[in-house]
Amino acid sequence: MSRISEEQVKHVANLARLAITDEETKKFTEQLDAIIAFAEELNEVDTENVEPTSHVLNMKNVLREDVAKEGLPVEEVVKNAPDHEDGYIRVPSIIE
Repeated sequence: MSRISEEQVKHVANLARLAITDEETKKFTEQLDAIIAFAEELNEVDTENVEPTSHVLNMKNVLREDVAKEGLPVEEVVKNAPDHEDGYIRVPSIIE
């Protein structure tokens, strides 16, 4: 017995604004039925002593310590700027 009907597949396709042919409806019905069967098979697996995880593998971020450091001197920052004034970099105006 199929776990999903062709009418349900057509309904979902309609909700997704997809135009599907009768041939595609049959194909998708078979594929979705296989997916549902696999999900039901997974529900039978004993997971009583399995700890929930967000990833299959153990993962950890390798990040450097966030330490505040002194920045570059203002003179060095603005020396390559095409236009600067009083330690600020001037840019073209974008608002009229």
